[in-house]
Amino acid sequence: MSSTTIAPSQSPSRRLVTTPGESVLSAGRTPRSLWSNAWRQFRRNRMAMVGVVYLIFLTLVAIFAPAIAPHNPVESNVGEAGQYRQAAWTTDPNPLKTGTWDYPLGTDGIGRDVFSRLVYGTRISLVVGFIPLAVILAIGVPVGLAAGFLGGRVDTVLMRLTDIVYAFPALLFFIIVQISLGDSWFGSLLNGLVLLFVTLSVINWTGVARLVRGDTLSLKEKEFVEAARAGGANGWRIIARHILPNALGPIIVASAFIVPGAIIAEAVLSFLGIGVRPSPNLDNPFPSSWGQMIQEGYQLWQSQPWMLVGPALAIALITLAFTFVGDGLRDALDPREQI
Repeated sequence: MSSTTIAPSQSPSRRLVTTPGESVLSAGRTPRSLWSNAWRQFRRNRMAMVGVVYLIFLTLVAIFAPAIAPHNPVESNVGEAGQYRQAAWTTDPNPLKTGTWDYPLGTDGIGRDVFSRLVYGTRISLVVGFIPLAVILAIGVPVGLAAGFLGGRVDTVLMRLTDIVYAFPALLFFIIVQISLGDSWFGSLLNGLVLLFVTLSVINWTGVARLVRGDTLSLKEKEFVEAARAGGANGWRIIARHILPNALGPIIVASAFIVPGAIIAEAVLSFLGIGVRPSPNLDNPFPSSWGQMIQEGYQLWQSQPWMLVGPALAIALITLAFTFVGDGLRDALDPREQI
């Protein structure tokens, strides 16, 4: 009687058990966390990485503006006053208007260097983008967490308050506040920057609050939250250890789109003449704004085009960079994109 050899079934090389926040790329590999997978996906997005590199570059420009700018951005060159000197590569029949590399992008009507003003304007754009963002998150995230987790009357009151603020037209609110308080002592702090921070923050937190509330309503019904509650964890611990960390992805993505909105709002208000005030001296670290430069240059673009083109291009590029970063973060933090 012949014997029959039965081949053992192939067993997996390693049995992997995944937990929430972890994913497995393939059998036999060490599981990655959600954040390591997100960073891996983000790095693959070339446009997002270009945006990150450009924003790092702008940050360095803002920090080292005194070393980069060739001239004082608020100081008028008496010899250049009344003349719109052209960019360095441009010639003009009038020798006082012919470009020189001492003024790479030319000068304005009172002899101020356009390039130096552009460099210092980077500071205002970055500060106006990130400081209101911090205030918006400080208001919107707690409101959303409280409304979503506590529910009931707390949810009703907080969401009706959010709806009231959300219903008010943002641009109209900005204009009213800037005009009403612009001449007060509070409106003059840091050339109007403090008032601008408050103006941009008071009305823009509603979107974050709604986003966080929606995520909280979904997350508090998950099994790991129920397990934490069954284990005796109180509400604050559940929010801090389970709900908030799992809601960070959408918050980060929303933040990447809030910043360019604040930068554009500042430029619009400055263009209308009710934003950041011009600084008469360099003692103020924020002597120039891209919105102010556009306001001064849009009527003179035929005489000195770089007074308008320079700041308009700068605003467009920084907005585009944040948009690329936001798109990259959205794709990287989307569970459906995880591989």
